[in-house]
Amino acid sequence: MNMKENSFGFSAESLGAGTFRAAYNIQYSYVSGSMYKGISSYEMVIRMGLGGMLGFFGTGGLDFSEIESGIQAIQSRLNGGESYGVNLIHSPGMPLLENASVDLFLSYGVKVLEASAFMQITPAVVKYRLLGLRRDSNGVVHGDHRIIAKVSRPEVASAFLHPAPENIVNQLLASKQITEDQAMMAKEVPVANDICVEADSGGHTDMGIATVLVPTIKRLKDEICKAQNYKHLVHLGAAGGIGTPEAAAAMFVLGADFIVTGSINQCTIESGASDEVKSLLQDINVQDTAYAPAGDMFEMGARVQVMKLGTFFPARANKLYELWKNHNSLEEIDAKTIKQIEAKYFKRSIDEVYAETKAFYLKVMPYEIEKAEKSPKHKMALIFRWYFIHSNRVARAGDDSDRINYQVHTGPALGAFNQWVKGTELEDWRNRQVDEIGRKIMQETAIYMEHSLAH
Repeated sequence: MNMKENSFGFSAESLGAGTFRAAYNIQYSYVSGSMYKGISSYEMVIRMGLGGMLGFFGTGGLDFSEIESGIQAIQSRLNGGESYGVNLIHSPGMPLLENASVDLFLSYGVKVLEASAFMQITPAVVKYRLLGLRRDSNGVVHGDHRIIAKVSRPEVASAFLHPAPENIVNQLLASKQITEDQAMMAKEVPVANDICVEADSGGHTDMGIATVLVPTIKRLKDEICKAQNYKHLVHLGAAGGIGTPEAAAAMFVLGADFIVTGSINQCTIESGASDEVKSLLQDINVQDTAYAPAGDMFEMGARVQVMKLGTFFPARANKLYELWKNHNSLEEIDAKTIKQIEAKYFKRSIDEVYAETKAFYLKVMPYEIEKAEKSPKHKMALIFRWYFIHSNRVARAGDDSDRINYQVHTGPALGAFNQWVKGTELEDWRNRQVDEIGRKIMQETAIYMEHSLAH
C-alpha cells in the first residue's frame, strides 16, 4: 500500500508534529535517546542524522576528552545541516561538572541538548538556554540553543515548562555569564523548548506508566503554555517501552508529537555496547529485565532497570543494598556473607576494593574519603558502590570471564522488539542499523494506524 495515497493519509513522514520536524530539520518525528557512557555512540548519532532523524550522544560517565572527540566526529560527518544533539545528565552535588559540560558544548557550538535525570532546574541548564536567546525585529524571542528535557514527574515537567527561576537568572547576571538583555528575555520563554515524557525504561527509571504520564503531562503542558502565552509551540515526546509499531502508535494516539527510543538501539551495529552484550540482548524477551539499585545514587535508593538473563547482577546488587540498609558497618555483617561477597561478587578482598576506591576518590572527591574514615556506614557504601562500577566496566569490555556480573541497562521494549523481528534478517543484531530500525518502526506504525482506523 502506498502510504501517501491511503484513505487516512498516514505515512512514516507524517506521524507526529510537522512543527517538531521543522524545528529540528528532520524528516521523521523519531528520536534516539541518549544512553550512558557512550552506548548511544557518536556513530549512532551520525547514522541517525544522515537518516533524517535526531540522535543524542550519550555523554554521561565519559571523560571530557571522549566527549570532545565524539562531538568532533559528529560535526565532521554532519556538516550539511543534519540534526544531532548531546546529553547533559544531572549531577547532584556536582554543579561544577554540569557547568563545565555546558561550557564544552557551547565551545563546539552544540545547538541541541537532551537534559536528563534532572530533579530541579540548575544554573548550567539555564545558562545554556539563555545564551542562545535573541529578539527579532518584531520583538519575539527566539532560542538558538534548544533543550529537550526528559521528565517522568509532573513537578519536574512544570519546572522545565516555566521560565527560568529568577534567583538563578540573577545569579548568572551577577557573575556576568549572561547579559541584561538575556535576563529580560528569560521571562518570555520556558526553560525547555520541548519535553519528553519518560515512562518505565532501561537504566534509571521511576517505573512510570506511559498511559498515565503522557496525557497527564500533556494536559499540564497545555495549561502552562496557555497561561504563559508563549509565542512558540512546546512539543511533547514519549519515551519508555517503545519497541514495536503498536507501542509507537499508542504514543501518537495519546498525543505525542514525537517518540524517543532507547533500549532497542542498544542492540545495533552502531551501539557502543560490547559484542558480547549485544549477543545476550538480542535473545531477551519482555520478562528478562529486573530492577536494581543505581550505583551512582546508591544511598538514595534510586533504581535502574537491567537485563537479568544470563547474569546475577540484579540479585547481587539488591543484596548489597539490603546489607547496607540493615547494617551500620561491614563489621556487623557475618563472616560467611563477607566471604561470599569477596569470592563471588568482587573476586578480590574488601581491603583491595577499598584501596582502589580510596585512590580514585582522593583524586576527584577527597571529602568522600574523609567522610568514609569517620563513618563506617559511608565506607561500606563506597565499597559496595565499587561493585556497580566493576559490573558496568566488565560489561562494556565484554569480559567473558566475568559475564555473570554484567550490569546492562535495558528495558522490556527490547524484548518486544526481538519478538517482533523474530524470523526476519533483523533477528541478528549484526543486521540492525539504528536508522533502518527507526524507519521500519515509523513505516509499520503508519500501516498499523491505517488498518486500525479502517476497522
